[in-house]
Amino acid sequence: MKFDIFFSICQTEVDGVIPDERTMWLNFFQQLMLADGLGFGCAWLAETHLSCQVQKRNPGAVIPEFKGEIGLNTDVFQLAHVIFAKTKNLEVGSAILNIMCNGGPIARAEALKTCLSLHGLDPAEKRKLQIGFASGRFPFSNHAYGIHPRNELEEAAWPALKSKVFQEATEIFLRFIRGDIFSSEDVHPKVLQRSDFRSDVDWEKVLAAHGSPAEKIDIAPFWKFQEVGVIPFEPRLDLLNLTIGCHDAPGQDWANTFLPVGVFNLSITPTPQIEETHARMQKSFHPDGGPWSRTYMPRTVLVFVDDSPGLSEAQKNERAKDRANRALENYWKALAGTIDPARIEAAVDNALVGSPEVVRQQVEERYNPDDRLMLWFDFANHTSAEVEQNMCWFMEKVAPHF
Repeated sequence: MKFDIFFSICQTEVDGVIPDERTMWLNFFQQLMLADGLGFGCAWLAETHLSCQVQKRNPGAVIPEFKGEIGLNTDVFQLAHVIFAKTKNLEVGSAILNIMCNGGPIARAEALKTCLSLHGLDPAEKRKLQIGFASGRFPFSNHAYGIHPRNELEEAAWPALKSKVFQEATEIFLRFIRGDIFSSEDVHPKVLQRSDFRSDVDWEKVLAAHGSPAEKIDIAPFWKFQEVGVIPFEPRLDLLNLTIGCHDAPGQDWANTFLPVGVFNLSITPTPQIEETHARMQKSFHPDGGPWSRTYMPRTVLVFVDDSPGLSEAQKNERAKDRANRALENYWKALAGTIDPARIEAAVDNALVGSPEVVRQQVEERYNPDDRLMLWFDFANHTSAEVEQNMCWFMEKVAPHF
């Protein structure tokens, strides 16, 4: 079993306090250096774009009750250079890199290849850049870069069309990473048809906006460009692993027609869906990546462990559960402006909570020995000493069993 660590760097209010940006970054780097020494495999970094606080001033605020910023990392490539320089063992991952904004898939491919080229200058370098990519969590981050319905037809079709736009971006991104030289005319066209929509009513709305009956409707490219070659042409692709952050099977399979691409899945994803994805990926995983491995599906999981001295096993379990409840209450209140006991209880049940012995049992019961876990310790907790203590307890008293 592989144990990675996930850093949210989420500047939200916890118990009435929002740390300033400098404190957030200092806490992150302190935890990062500890993670390197404790033996975590990869530091996965949350990424976000544009201020949630400012977006709240506009109509359609996505998280109107949220105080602070959902995350401070806007550029995994800049952070990667710093992290590789400061650490000896950690790999660096993005969870996730938005390939739709900040110039779109061409700019993102160019930044990735530049980062990889510099990282690989040392021929002895073995640590990988683990790039998880997706379309981003909040539409407003993409809207500012022109990724939104451009006319009445696209407005009507957007629930189905947006996934096709992401597939367009995925193809462009992956083809430029592998070194292709091409123009937008060489990219697979986007076509809408009845099977893309949930109901006849939805399709009829699209046809009405189209203005005439049709079996299929062609959609113009969102990224239009002449023949382009993305530099550098000789990055160390052996130091790159890719993972897609979309939950629809066609999108996952589509990515693997270009390069080997793993799949993100959350800890709350039902086990049957997890196993179905593993089974399907054994067939659709790009052959250049070799056989599919369960480690190609990293899974996030919240961790609240307690091994405080002088406490009974029951007291340790109670303290861990109290901390989990408090963290989830803070986060849910920040996100939705209220506390939903049912959601909190479900989240606690899916987290790893308790003494080291109890957490060990939970890991053993819930996960396959070949799984890869992205352990999340900094969730709604700005007290770095507590976060670091949890990291130590887990890696020293739980991880060795696996």
